[in-house]
Amino acid sequence: MSQSAFPGKFLDEAKVLISEHMSNELFGVSELAALMHMSRSSLLRKIKKETGVSASQFIRNLRLEKAKELLKETELGVSEISYEVGFGNNSYFIKCFKARYGFPPGEARKQFLEQEIMETPEITAIQAKNFLKRYKLPFAAMAVIAAVVAVILLLKKPAQNSIQAQPDFKNAIAVLPFKNMSNDSTNLYFVNGLMESALGNLQKIKDLRVISRTSVEKYRHTNKTIAEIAKELHVNYVVEGSGQRDGNQVLLHIQLIDASNDTPIWAEQYNHKIVDIFSLQNAVAKKIADAIEAKVTPAELEQIEKKPTDNLKAYDFYLQALIPFQEETKAGLEKAIPLFKKAIENDPKFALAYSKLAIAYYFLDIYQNEKRYTEIINNYADKALLYDPKSAESLISKALYYMQIQDYRLAIPHLEKALEYNPNSSAVIQILSDLYARVIPDTREYLKYALKGLQLDIEANDSVEKSFIYLHLSNAFIQNGFTTQASEYIDKSLEYNPENYYAPYLKVFIQYAQNQNLDQTRKALITEWKKDTTRLDIMQEIGKFYYFQEDYDSAYYYYHKFISVKTAQNLNIYPQENLKIGIVYDALGFHEEAKDFYQAYASYCKNDISIYKPASLAMWYLHENKSKLALESLRSFSNNQNYQYWILLFLEKDPLMKKIKGDPGYNAVMQRIKERFWDNHDALEKTLKEKGLI
Repeated sequence: MSQSAFPGKFLDEAKVLISEHMSNELFGVSELAALMHMSRSSLLRKIKKETGVSASQFIRNLRLEKAKELLKETELGVSEISYEVGFGNNSYFIKCFKARYGFPPGEARKQFLEQEIMETPEITAIQAKNFLKRYKLPFAAMAVIAAVVAVILLLKKPAQNSIQAQPDFKNAIAVLPFKNMSNDSTNLYFVNGLMESALGNLQKIKDLRVISRTSVEKYRHTNKTIAEIAKELHVNYVVEGSGQRDGNQVLLHIQLIDASNDTPIWAEQYNHKIVDIFSLQNAVAKKIADAIEAKVTPAELEQIEKKPTDNLKAYDFYLQALIPFQEETKAGLEKAIPLFKKAIENDPKFALAYSKLAIAYYFLDIYQNEKRYTEIINNYADKALLYDPKSAESLISKALYYMQIQDYRLAIPHLEKALEYNPNSSAVIQILSDLYARVIPDTREYLKYALKGLQLDIEANDSVEKSFIYLHLSNAFIQNGFTTQASEYIDKSLEYNPENYYAPYLKVFIQYAQNQNLDQTRKALITEWKKDTTRLDIMQEIGKFYYFQEDYDSAYYYYHKFISVKTAQNLNIYPQENLKIGIVYDALGFHEEAKDFYQAYASYCKNDISIYKPASLAMWYLHENKSKLALESLRSFSNNQNYQYWILLFLEKDPLMKKIKGDPGYNAVMQRIKERFWDNHDALEKTLKEKGLI
């Protein structure tokens, strides 16, 4: 029985109080009774009477429902959610969750998706898009969803040396959640603020690799040793801290530990008045950097020493807002917004609070079909930039406004500038990876940011989410021609989650890149399709492989199924494939339908703004028997950089290319495309190695 169904004002009040203390694992029946001004025995009887369950079970069920909500609405890992809802023991949380819902939390997101599909059949055809959006994993630029008429195999490159995306341990550091030593538990937000500040200041130093907050959050109540934590996070230094606040006085104990021998290499205790809080926070960052001999530039030092506000009351409201803001839920954002506004009321020039408001409204709007807060986001972002144009948060908030209005090319420079001020921002790195994979295709940048994001944030996720992250990384590798590494990471994806819906699909194409066997790949795709015959992505790919082999009868069988569902559900997907589909329909005598596909493809070429437009136009010109224009378009395309490996693997497989293979300029332009790709590949490999990303 759902707790939301329990009647009565009494239960509503109880649920509100439990919700307010959800993350406190020590909050139980006695604490609830005290807040409701009841005896423990009276509370037990009343809850049992109205719900049919014990008071402790009532509290536990509410914790589990909150966990379910967080699994649905956020990308938090299972361990982190466990602590967010007040389970001090992760194993016990998993046991309780499975007992209540019938599946462990690690499988919850998959179960929720399957339930949605069962309840809403039309989701089936577009489940890939929805599922990946939920995980914030950009996959629209995947192997088979390439934005062009894809491409050929050519001469094999020599076997590459294996490249591991292992983090560089040099100056890698994790700041663990600080412990609240105050007698008053309400001071937790203040101690968390000290931890956030220490983390934020260290993240501004490029010579450090600083693990994200989400990755360290699961160690808030851990019993693991420093050595165990460091090994899991791939760091060689760990910062531990504890703090307490007593009126206007703050006591902070902090130490930097060398994880290799579990020995403090620097420790200090501070006893300051709150008015000195910013100088205290800045001193801590500089002391840590000095202790591990990290290089701090003058510009970074300027960022560290910058005071967010001179108004301590405003800062206090800001710290209070951070806790619900970091929940990354609708309820959390709505609770944080008025607190950020109070911060601004006390300091109208508080740039950091303005930026958080813009970000909060962006995430409130992100899944809405009709955007409500566009101008609000823009106004707060502009205020943030006005009062602090050299803040990563200010730049991020403006970038999110540009993403809100889908002006992605203006978002990118703001995000890249934000990384100059905060080179360890996993959020910015994730957004850039997504944009370069999905919206403004650039395989080089896609791989660079996918690798960096993996290093900073992989431990924030459970096994299901890790599987998708490795899938994402495998995709970035294969797009850049690193077949060995792509194969390694797709296997890792399947190792973390053998039920991953997309990993076997990508693996088929990675294997094609290795063996270049059309028959074998087509059979493998059919095998995958038979597991779920509603898969439109695989359906059109099988049709494409038959098209490459000029088996138009078989191609029509799959293309016709694909088009039938696409039309019935009014889906605008794979527009770049309309030329191939038109040719197949034409070959089988469906001339009128073929004209519609040709017209749709011509419209696609006209509106395409990607680097692949010349390649797409070349195929259109070949269809129109305009060989000279086709060669000119291919020459134009050969001047581009960082295009997908699929261009080399499939372009010459298209039967249309036969029309120009005898032309004197054909071999030269194709060789130019191949050389351009491998030159970029080699330069990328060198750069990534120099930057410690591979």
